[in-house]
Amino acid sequence: MLSNLLAILPLLLTLVLALWLRRTLVALGVGILSGALIIAHFDILQSASYLLEIGVKQFYSQDAWQWWHLNVLMAMLLLGSMTQLLARSGAVEQFGDWLYRRIRTGRQARIGVVLLGWLVFIDGIFSCLAVGHVCQPLSQRYGIRQTQLAYLVDSNASPLCSLLPFSSWGPYVMALLAGLSFLPVSALEAFIEVALSNFYAITTLGLSLIVAWFGVGFRPIEKALLSAEPVEPNLTPSQGNPWLLAIPMLTLLCASVGLTLWSGAQQVSSWDVSAWLAKADIGAAMRDACLLSTLVTLVLLMLSGRSIGKLLADLAHGVRMIAFAIAILLCTWMIGAVIQDLGVASLLASWAKLYLSPSLLVAGMFLLCAIMAFATGSSWGTFAIMIPIGGEIAHNMDASLLLPVLSAVMAGSVFGDHCSPISDTSVLSATSSGCLPHDHVVTQLPFALIGAGAALVGFQLVNLSVATLFVWCGVIGTALGLLALLIRFYPPWVSARSQTN
Repeated sequence: MLSNLLAILPLLLTLVLALWLRRTLVALGVGILSGALIIAHFDILQSASYLLEIGVKQFYSQDAWQWWHLNVLMAMLLLGSMTQLLARSGAVEQFGDWLYRRIRTGRQARIGVVLLGWLVFIDGIFSCLAVGHVCQPLSQRYGIRQTQLAYLVDSNASPLCSLLPFSSWGPYVMALLAGLSFLPVSALEAFIEVALSNFYAITTLGLSLIVAWFGVGFRPIEKALLSAEPVEPNLTPSQGNPWLLAIPMLTLLCASVGLTLWSGAQQVSSWDVSAWLAKADIGAAMRDACLLSTLVTLVLLMLSGRSIGKLLADLAHGVRMIAFAIAILLCTWMIGAVIQDLGVASLLASWAKLYLSPSLLVAGMFLLCAIMAFATGSSWGTFAIMIPIGGEIAHNMDASLLLPVLSAVMAGSVFGDHCSPISDTSVLSATSSGCLPHDHVVTQLPFALIGAGAALVGFQLVNLSVATLFVWCGVIGTALGLLALLIRFYPPWVSARSQTN
């Protein structure tokens, strides 16, 4: 019992400090250090050696470079540099001037953030970085709070990726599903079936649309506080150049999709797109797409008359701006390694086998995976552990509940990751949107709990063999009912109708 308590202690310290001190980096550091001390039996030298070892392993392990981590970091540096180039050169401001004729209200701007998130669907981290950075200046122009922007960015990143087989999540999850020898259908068919019953992800996307349309949940920024309040000039068609921003973004999107498919096609002799995606090198494609779009941005700005000295200063500023997010991401990876070595996730999974009742299997699996993902800050880590274990439990208890249990694993993992203060997507959504991770987590939590409540009802109804139509009626009704109650009784939740919609 004492060993179990010690294993969970670093997680508890990290989560409590993250919510109490509002300093995610400090909380992560304490969690990493305490975990290292426990693993090394409180030997200082061994703890230091262990920390050095897991730090190096994030980049080089088992005689091989860890290209996924390296590519993500390079993509972050390039995206941070590119967005600062666009912001400091006035490209975003010019795009806003051009957009003024087409987006005249806060509602249209919020919907635009959601739609951009849908367009940049290829990866959760990628979406959080790209959409947050690009939309931050525009959100200020139209009075969208930074916490609201972070919510819209985060809610249309991982939840969307978990539903799409052609995102970076698809091949990873399908590889895990393919490892289940008792799976009654192909891995792709199973992924689609699981996605169609991922009540949390689907509800979250729906809630983000409601928030974007009605503006509920966030007080509008007072006009006097807007840093870039749009004026009412007599705009001429020549004012505002959208291409300085549009061309780099289109390059980023097209290159991401094209390079992903190309990297997979090089490994497969057939014309099967799903096989291309399964073999694609998402990290390298993301890195190369960011590099290409950054180079395009530099060329466009040079042609527009910006000096090389200013461009270099913009690049340096971009690196400085993204350094904090990189530091937190590195700590997130390290604490993930500590958690794995402590065996926390396996401990929680073993408790499930002992205490889950067959009549509560699906809903219970959702809650268990939510706790694991919240504690670890990793949906992918929870997938890796709980898809095989959850599948095995369902297969032994009731084979007919296999796919619903796998849906619950996916949904619970996304929910836990979505509201965890140590999740990389939570942190990146906040930093790319210009707000503190703590503020983002706190303001997103009510929406996440609404989605979780609706999903919990849906999974329990599935466990009771209720017809699909009535299950979805229960999910939608629960979500709308909880949203209405929060708007009615929770004072900070006000509609944006007090300003022009």
